[in-house]
Amino acid sequence: MSHTPHRLEIENANIGYGEKIVMRDLSFQVPHGARVAVVGPNGAGKSTLFKALVGILPLQSGHILIHGELLGAHKDCVAYIPQREDVDWRFPVTVDDVVMMGRFGQMGWLNRPSKMDKQIVRKSIERMGIADLADRSIGQLSGGQQQRAFLARAIAQEPHILLMDEPFTGVDVTTQEVTLHLLDHLRNQQVTTIISTHDLNLAASRFDLVLLLNHKLIAYGTPQEVFVKENLAQAFGNSLLVMENGMMLVDECCPPEEEHHRLHQEPPQS
Repeated sequence: MSHTPHRLEIENANIGYGEKIVMRDLSFQVPHGARVAVVGPNGAGKSTLFKALVGILPLQSGHILIHGELLGAHKDCVAYIPQREDVDWRFPVTVDDVVMMGRFGQMGWLNRPSKMDKQIVRKSIERMGIADLADRSIGQLSGGQQQRAFLARAIAQEPHILLMDEPFTGVDVTTQEVTLHLLDHLRNQQVTTIISTHDLNLAASRFDLVLLLNHKLIAYGTPQEVFVKENLAQAFGNSLLVMENGMMLVDECCPPEEEHHRLHQEPPQS
């Protein structure tokens, strides 16, 4: 009896820079069309994981499989929206240029955009509510507008998997709502979405699965399974605050001395 492979599988992955291992012995599977929140303290390796999932950072060991095949076998299957501070906003490109980059995988870097490419780009820009900014330089936009431009680029790419690294940080409420509505749309299109966030309450209320990390996999499952006292204490230590109304807040401005030391040293062997 045949079965549909998971959209994404990570097998015994060690991820890092040079000899420094940031994420150790990581294994998990993401079902077709799932919405996954990646959470953990600052420096836990969330961005490192995303760079490995998109192929920017090669694995030290282990495998990443998409539809049962090794990462790289599928053309333009994964779209990636990095943190805003990882982007050079001074680069002289317009919103239209940025969104058209999402079509390069289909049309090739040296080919001119087809009528269909231009149509997809226009519709993606309109969906994000920034049609009036199409000719504006990306560096002239607000943080929320820049985020929407990158969301439009991801839609134009027509990916099977969308990775978003901290999309809710430093943007206005309207952009947050636009992003969440887009996630609902992508769920209907059976696009798998994996998003890192510091908002544990958002992760608990709007995501199917939660991946809790701190240089290794602490827990993975439904929010109810993951957000239990033992897992949260292991991931966040004393920096987690649970309010009387059940809201979870993370104090990341002043980590305990022990935590600060650990985050700036080589992760311990496990």
